[in-house]
Amino acid sequence: MASPECPQNFPVVSETEPGTYWWCSCGRSASQPFCDGSHKGTEFSPRKEVVEETKRLAWCACKRTAKPPYCDGSHAGLG
Repeated sequence: MASPECPQNFPVVSETEPGTYWWCSCGRSASQPFCDGSHKGTEFSPRKEVVEETKRLAWCACKRTAKPPYCDGSHAGLG
């Protein structure tokens, strides 16, 4: 299994409005942390996440989290 690219070593923290979001799992998207279709031709697929109410979220941007699509601090162990 291929490893995803790591676009940055810190989460994307934002006030997120209710809606459906597609989190990039490959790390190739230019629209981090969300999918822009760059995974096409790879074994990766975006992850659908439905946000029910406005809240501050920390979206994983290192693509190493054990709790996708949210940051779990895995970036702290990256060099």
